[in-house]
Amino acid sequence: MNLLSVFLQTSGAPASGGAGYMNILFMVALVAIFYFMMLRPQQQRQKAIRKAREAMKVGDKVVTSGGIHGKIKELGEQTMLIEVADGVRIRIDKNAIFANSEDVPQQQK
Repeated sequence: MNLLSVFLQTSGAPASGGAGYMNILFMVALVAIFYFMMLRPQQQRQKAIRKAREAMKVGDKVVTSGGIHGKIKELGEQTMLIEVADGVRIRIDKNAIFANSEDVPQQQK
């Protein structure tokens, strides 16, 4: 019998005294495990990325989510201008920044 069929199974007779509490305790334990193993670490990563984006300043080297490396030349409210090569500048959304390039491991040549 799989777990889903146990929870969906209904019976005309009331459950034994401790069986109902065990099911509730099991569900609470599953929710707690899911929260602490999946949701909370993701929220912490998002908070760290948000803080790093807020701390950016002109001259910082960054990497976009598309993998473009560049240097910040201008910061706006929601966008920034980055220079990817001499004289080549692109305007991108701040949310497209993945990390500072110092945080990304460099490939050895």
